[in-house]
Amino acid sequence: MLIRLDKFLADTGYGTRSTVKQLLKKSAVTVDGVQVKKADIKIDTEKNVISVNGKTVQYEEYEYYMMNKPAGVISAATDEREKTVVDLISDKKRRDLFPVGRLDRDTVGLLLLTNDGNLARRLLAPGKHVDKVYRVKVTGRLDEEDVKAFREGIDIGDEKLTMPADLRIISVNECPLISGDNSEDDNGWIKTYNTDAEVTLREGRFHQVKRMFSERGHMVVYLKRLSMGKLKLDEGLEEGQYRRLTEEELKSLTEKRII
Repeated sequence: MLIRLDKFLADTGYGTRSTVKQLLKKSAVTVDGVQVKKADIKIDTEKNVISVNGKTVQYEEYEYYMMNKPAGVISAATDEREKTVVDLISDKKRRDLFPVGRLDRDTVGLLLLTNDGNLARRLLAPGKHVDKVYRVKVTGRLDEEDVKAFREGIDIGDEKLTMPADLRIISVNECPLISGDNSEDDNGWIKTYNTDAEVTLREGRFHQVKRMFSERGHMVVYLKRLSMGKLKLDEGLEEGQYRRLTEEELKSLTEKRII
């Protein structure tokens, strides 16, 4: 691949093109062992050896990372005040990484980060309806009426109902008793519940999972994305950890049928 030297160095993390020009002026850059100072010379990323201050620079056109996103970090490439998911990737070679889609600040789980815009558009295109599976804990008791409502679509205040979604109830859990005026027993205590469930969506509206459950009278207290299309979260990754996609995972995303 032929590319300008300044773009090559900027893409591989050596700063902006103006910063790269300063490196060139200081004779810090060599191409095949020869010092160069011109920013606009073309180099072949597969044949030429580029070094900065004696260190060989490895070029990758695209990078792909799977992250188990932690709570408290925003799904963005850059932010002046907040820590972003891209900030967590310490060994990235590209400076143009971005998250494919967004998870709320308090949502954890699978997030794909890359600089491959074409792949991102394919995964996020509304017409593709890529399945996204979430593990969720909500207040109260879910029942078959909730399952039916998710399957039929829910009015969350948008122009259209949500697309049919799959809701699978995993367990209904009794919580510690709380005191209250409307007691359920003679001792003045109220039984409360929460429910663990799994939700499969085929679209990605703003705060969609939380809004769907809110319309059914439940508040989401925990939300974790488990999969996106054929890409499944590596459960060996702790929250905040990441790794590069395997060749098999990348192939599954780049096939014509990604769902």
